[in-house]
Amino acid sequence: MNLQTSLASALAALRSGGLIAYPTEGVWGLGCDPRDEAAVLRLLALKQREVAKGLILIASSEAQLAPFIDAASLADAQLAEVRASWPGPNTWIVPASKDAPRWITGTHDGIAVRVTAHPLVRALCDGFGGALVSTSANIASEPSPRTRAELDPRIVAGVDAVTDGETLGRAQPSTIRDARSGTTLR
Repeated sequence: MNLQTSLASALAALRSGGLIAYPTEGVWGLGCDPRDEAAVLRLLALKQREVAKGLILIASSEAQLAPFIDAASLADAQLAEVRASWPGPNTWIVPASKDAPRWITGTHDGIAVRVTAHPLVRALCDGFGGALVSTSANIASEPSPRTRAELDPRIVAGVDAVTDGETLGRAQPSTIRDARSGTTLR
């Protein structure tokens, strides 16, 4: 499958409420439309993950994240630090907007967001027209796959499309920091 076919298949799956597996900066991820509650709940069931934990959103630009975040609740210096780290493997917990779905934020008042530098993921977000869910493509508590070959057969069977491509070679998943406190969580 060439990249264009893979991208087209993944975008078709996303637009029809499906789940996709795709490479991110360091590990393979699972994604779907964050506004589609049924798709998100299906993804969480596949991962065996509780909705309460919340999920990361990944985007090709801050503008794609704008509907989900309350940037005005951050101090200028905090927002500048977040923006200075993007695009890249830096996920930030920022205040969630009132419109951010609870199936994304879980029990939190913040939302985890990242602007990626991965060209395939950027193309996915741009082709889809917005941010995507991004969570490691593993069953909860099992190792995160670093290559397509490491994807668990249960994950592959549970998604509607698996893209071509590779991670950017990062040794671990993205760093997660809280924009309000500056604390590094992962």
